Amino acid sequence: MTRVAGDDNAGFYRPRPGFGESDRPQALRVEAYRWGALTAGGAVRTLSLLFLLPFMLVNLAVWTRPATGGAGGVIGPLCRLLAATLTAAFTLSMVGVTIDIIGWQCIPYQPCVRGRGYLSWLGDLPLGPRLALLALIPIAALRLLWWLGERSARVFEAFPAARGQDRTVGGEDRVDSPGFWNDELVVRRLRAIHVAVGLGVLDVSLLGALTYLYPTAVGHLLFGAAWVLLAACAVLLLRPARVAPDGAGRGPVDLRGVLPLRIGAITLTVLALAYSAVPLEPEPPHGQLPGHAGAVAALVATQAALLGALVAVTLLQRRHSPTARTSWLGGLASPVFAAMAVAVSYGFAAALVYRVADLLDRGEIPNPARQNPPGAPPLEPPVSYRWAALAGLVTVLVVAATVLWRIAVTRRQRRRMAEEIVRRDFPDPPPEARSRREDVREIIARAAIAEHLGPVFTVFLALSVVGVAVVALDVVGIGPSELSRRLAGTDGMAATNLALATDVGMYVIGLVGLGIVVLGLFSYRSDETRRTVAVIWDLGTFWPRTVHPFAPPCYAERAVPELAKRVAALADHGGVILSGHSHGSVLAAATLLQLPSRVLPRVALLTHGSPLHRVYARLCPAFFGDPTLTELGDRIGWRWVNLWRDTDSVGGPIFSAHRPGQRPHVAGPAGTVDRRLRDPRGITVPPDDTVPPPINRHWPYHTDEAYEAAVRELAGRLEPGAGSGSAAAVAQDA
Repeated sequence: MTRVAGDDNAGFYRPRPGFGESDRPQALRVEAYRWGALTAGGAVRTLSLLFLLPFMLVNLAVWTRPATGGAGGVIGPLCRLLAATLTAAFTLSMVGVTIDIIGWQCIPYQPCVRGRGYLSWLGDLPLGPRLALLALIPIAALRLLWWLGERSARVFEAFPAARGQDRTVGGEDRVDSPGFWNDELVVRRLRAIHVAVGLGVLDVSLLGALTYLYPTAVGHLLFGAAWVLLAACAVLLLRPARVAPDGAGRGPVDLRGVLPLRIGAITLTVLALAYSAVPLEPEPPHGQLPGHAGAVAALVATQAALLGALVAVTLLQRRHSPTARTSWLGGLASPVFAAMAVAVSYGFAAALVYRVADLLDRGEIPNPARQNPPGAPPLEPPVSYRWAALAGLVTVLVVAATVLWRIAVTRRQRRRMAEEIVRRDFPDPPPEARSRREDVREIIARAAIAEHLGPVFTVFLALSVVGVAVVALDVVGIGPSELSRRLAGTDGMAATNLALATDVGMYVIGLVGLGIVVLGLFSYRSDETRRTVAVIWDLGTFWPRTVHPFAPPCYAERAVPELAKRVAALADHGGVILSGHSHGSVLAAATLLQLPSRVLPRVALLTHGSPLHRVYARLCPAFFGDPTLTELGDRIGWRWVNLWRDTDSVGGPIFSAHRPGQRPHVAGPAGTVDRRLRDPRGITVPPDDTVPPPINRHWPYHTDEAYEAAVRELAGRLEPGAGSGSAAAVAQDA
């Protein structure tokens, strides 16, 4: 392959002369677009999948809202506020490890630093300078996220849109809006706000503790200024990033207030560190960092309120959504992803704080309900993290049981559906092919399991909302903290059982995190695992970062404008067949929606293994719902062929059937788009082979005879004269 455009991150390639010849029209040139470097990379992808997962989930939540034909109402502001609480939770976890566990609880206690030279030197510093020095670690963590966001934007997202694609008008719910994939300034605005949120949370934690010990007028003034900073961030997040002059659609990015916010956050943090560095001699600290446990509980209460509001608003909007019945979870995907983000965030935070405390506590997981052994440091993380671990254990067990239940209760239905398919495809098989026929039936039945897992996510959403609500009751004094104190005063049996469950929860959270890392690494050794992981990852990184700026970069912000520019240039010299496999088909559809009308008569679309309807239309109905897909077909004159297989667990039909196994029932031109491929081609050994035909499942499609036939058909359906210089721009799944 020879690259003819683009760079190492994403480029267009053509085969070498004489390579890959077929019976296609002679004038048809093949050109492939590869964007693998935008989403791949072993270490980067695996670590991002783990550490940036909460940010990616909350960013995805806003794109899965019900389709109402408007701009989403208050779902956008609610998701942006919830995203800010995740940044605050990240900062609080870093504060809990450095300032609370190490600087406040461990260093003053001799058994904790005994034999640890890397910590004992901090004991020579006064309390204020010690805390100020340790506060640099959360600042460094925020700076790392900032740097990653800026770097990814420069490499992947800051791609100049083609002429006529600069966003000036258009509704938020329109993927075809000019410049829809050009949100660099929005990410820059959000990044400044989230950094200010992180610094504000750090300032409040540090100044609150010192003011509690040694109240001064300067301390109270700085403490109040830190709260004003957080309030200003909330106000900016409530305001839309883009403001159109006429109030319709999204106009230019409103950057007013961002620069003063950044300057104010940095200045206030410098003043807070300088104030903390003044050597004061208060009483030696005892117990937890003052206000830290209350701050964690208050943040959980805030998240509970936001989640409750998001559920209520989504339920209200789905009543006005024409696609609510066909949408995933009936349109409740937004609160589900938001709840996932909160759960994963606190799971990681609890695991981090307790693992560090466990290390410093000489191997005993800290728990006030259990007596510390002699000589062990009395480290005590916030009780909210302990209950987060317990809630995580319950959620994992219940969700796992629900998954097994759904697999069991739907097995007969799925096998019946698969039996109908294999009976139609392979009637009267010979005795030696019956085992192969059974294998095909099981693969088809397993490929349909995703359609039956809706109740699993409903159970998860209910558990998540109840869990955060219970922890939030700590704010009014009737939550987990009060229960822990009461249990500690009993005969010890209940407290011991709670401590044991908490310990198991901590290990479960750690194993889940380790499992994600192992899954990410294993995905580069197994093709099937890599494709499954890629579907989830590419879905999360497909949408612009309009909610959380620290989410993984959006590869489509470069890929779609780049594809649109290339296709438009090729169309000026002839017809173009835009072919896309898996997520490549989603990029192809988004590209066609961005093309100018003059280009569309010379463009055709070939999709295969496409999740356009099975995933995107059902999960993101406001952006890729059935009306949008139908409009796409109208724009290109229904020069569209979609190839799919029953054995494919990712792709499926777009118009002809909404569930695996259903027969086509769509009339009109939409009914001609979907072409079902029998997989495998046969279950007996061909005369010229030694093994039966393979079961291809999700890959490959382009080696099938039906693919070549579709290319020839679409080339013949392009407008007269376009074939003289035709080209096929193939967007394969990376």
